[in-house]
Amino acid sequence: MKSAKFIPAILISAVAITGTSVLAAGPRDREPASFQELDANGDGQLTQEELEAHRAQRFSNADTDGDGQLSVEEMQAAGQKRASDRATKMFEKYDANRDGFLSDDELPKPRRAGKMFDRIDADNSGTISEQEYADAKERMGRKHKKHGKADSDDS
Repeated sequence: MKSAKFIPAILISAVAITGTSVLAAGPRDREPASFQELDANGDGQLTQEELEAHRAQRFSNADTDGDGQLSVEEMQAAGQKRASDRATKMFEKYDANRDGFLSDDELPKPRRAGKMFDRIDADNSGTISEQEYADAKERMGRKHKKHGKADSDDS
């Protein structure tokens, strides 16, 4: 059943693309910083001040005109830089034959596509209906809104 593999692939791609765009401005926009990056004084302990300094530095790096505010253009530029960095790392990691291209067999296979499909297929019919797809999108939207609200409370 070709569509059984195709639908999760599309869904995962859509989620990845949407997630990347939405997260470009927020604190979840990239992989977490390493402990060593956060431990500015190298003492093996993280303080609240070190975490705040890291956050402030990320803001400052994105605020290219130094006005203390992020414009849409600055956020887009920062997001594009992160996307470019991720693409470069992906090529370094997965381009096994170092030809400058990623073929289908070099790309990582989705680890949880089957589980995600099963979760969306609420009636266990082996297919995803339009309603099941809409319900899954709504659940994901609520989850992201909930996490966004929690993040804004932390600042």
